[in-house]
Amino acid sequence: MKRLMALIALAVPAFAAPGAFASPPAPSDLRVVGGDGWHADNAFSLDWNSPPATAPALTRTHYRVRDPQGTTIASEVISKTEDGVGPLIVPAVPGSYTAEVWFEDASGAQGPVATAQLRFDDTRPSAIEPGPVPAWIGRVGFPLRIRLGRPAGPPPLAGIRGYAISIAAAPSATPCHGGDLCSEAETTLRGGFEDDELEIAALPEGTSYLHAVAVSGSGMRSPASGRAELRVDLTDPVTRLAGVPAGWTNRAVSLLARATDSGAGMTDSTGLPPFTAIRIDGGAPVSAAGATVATTVVAEGTHRVAYYARDGAGNVDDGAWSNGIANRSPRTATVRIDRTPPSVAFAGSQDPRDPELVRARIEDGLSGPDPVRGGIGVRRVGSGDGFRALPTTVGEAGEMRARWESDSYPAGEYEFRAVAYDAAGNVALTRRRRNGSAMVLSNPLKATTALVARLGGRAGPRSVPYGRGIRLAGRLTTGIRAPLAGMPVRIVERFAPGPTVRVSTARTAADGTWSIHLPPGPSREVEATFAGSATLGRSTYGPLRLGVRSAVRLGASSGLAKIGGPPLVFRGRIAPAEAIPAPGKSVQLQFRLPGSAWSEFRTIQTDRQGRFRYAYRFSDDDSRGARFQFRAYAPAQENWPYEPSGSRPVLVEGV
Repeated sequence: MKRLMALIALAVPAFAAPGAFASPPAPSDLRVVGGDGWHADNAFSLDWNSPPATAPALTRTHYRVRDPQGTTIASEVISKTEDGVGPLIVPAVPGSYTAEVWFEDASGAQGPVATAQLRFDDTRPSAIEPGPVPAWIGRVGFPLRIRLGRPAGPPPLAGIRGYAISIAAAPSATPCHGGDLCSEAETTLRGGFEDDELEIAALPEGTSYLHAVAVSGSGMRSPASGRAELRVDLTDPVTRLAGVPAGWTNRAVSLLARATDSGAGMTDSTGLPPFTAIRIDGGAPVSAAGATVATTVVAEGTHRVAYYARDGAGNVDDGAWSNGIANRSPRTATVRIDRTPPSVAFAGSQDPRDPELVRARIEDGLSGPDPVRGGIGVRRVGSGDGFRALPTTVGEAGEMRARWESDSYPAGEYEFRAVAYDAAGNVALTRRRRNGSAMVLSNPLKATTALVARLGGRAGPRSVPYGRGIRLAGRLTTGIRAPLAGMPVRIVERFAPGPTVRVSTARTAADGTWSIHLPPGPSREVEATFAGSATLGRSTYGPLRLGVRSAVRLGASSGLAKIGGPPLVFRGRIAPAEAIPAPGKSVQLQFRLPGSAWSEFRTIQTDRQGRFRYAYRFSDDDSRGARFQFRAYAPAQENWPYEPSGSRPVLVEGV
């Protein structure tokens, strides 16, 4: 409780004529500090404007407070030293009290009374609750209008100034920060008791809380805040479409759209119900309540499929306008259906410049020819065998091309079949040309050729010493020995013992002859081949065997061998050294008497360079006076790419 304080303002005029005194003036512009409206505090202060100086001078200020019934509840005289008085304490009972103030001068005269109303009301308005709000608020829910429940019961004496409202992320916030009071600035709706509708332009995504209190005319707020939970979802659901083929298909397509939403969800709503929809080619959508919808596309052609959904907050990505807002465009996919097989037919005739080229044309008006699947096959007429696939390509224009290597097939008639696919998987096959005739070819298609070859000018196999080459020559003809000029002849030398191959090319002269020099090397088989052309058949000669003899040398330490004396040492070498096997090359040491056959008396191994050595002692008296021939003989051996050969004889006489 504030203590009473009296303030009296004294004004003395500069001049006053005797006998001209008047009663004191009334306080000018008497007013309540803080305004003449309703106050929530029962302690008031008054102030006024200082009056002009008077004679006699003002010496006292009187005030009196009356209750609403006019009964005086306080009265006092104070010295006039200031232009105000206070605090004036009224009873803690709401009501409009009257304050009366007047002046008294030095002569004891009292002036007229000035009054002011002291309006006191500390009554709280009843608590209020916001009206119903949507369970979820989406984009189309703004601006959001919320009506507040008005306070129940009779209003406070001060009436209802309005409503204080705050929106915060915390569920326990308050709209006013002055304890029991709300300031004018904190009063959101200031139109009185009936101004109870709030419009919210926008809110962030997530959960916010609206807190509201009623505010009386004296600023007193409701004892507790009413609260509403505002759940906001501004994001469209995510819709995915299953069942869309990667490309063309030849069957009806079943589609399933499934929507998910992390906010309001797809299962329930207090407003517009959630749904999922599929729209084909801009037509009427197929929709179903909830998170899934299915439909089937049957018609042939290319179809644009749009799919979308609406969540429990009303967010929808259908591309339309909702409440003045353009919705995001729906997601789309493309479905391509082609159930009609392609047409296929062989070319009407063979190209005389390339009779082995087999062609067929594929036509398809929707998906187009498949460049990967299908092909052309061949079999002998009447054989009943399956068709043997030929390497086939499909060009951009839909032409199938295959090459029939007719040289690899016996003479006779052969039928062909083309199997064609379109990009949707439809299949067609034919055995006929465009003109309706059967696709049959008679082999041989091309002119026959004949190729002959000779090693060193002689037919059959040949043998040459180590280090010597040989000439291979021949002739290429067609028909009744007509020469073929300027044609390539492929020479293949396959060397023993491994897979080493040397390939050379000779070209025929005007008379069809050709020749080539084969360089030195190991033993080999030689084959000559004419690969043919678009109109000439293939021909081959060979293989011809070309044997190469290794080089073997032998020497003796002496031409005389003493019976029972020191041994005779034989030394020798086999070439080429680079061909010697890892364990060495076996060598047979042989002897004979003139006119007799060779006899082996020892087999030895060379070293890695092909060298060998052997000491032989003569001990038989029958050898005395005999003249022997000795030689080293290199027999055939695995991994030795040369023909068997022997050295020149070495003469030794026993003494």
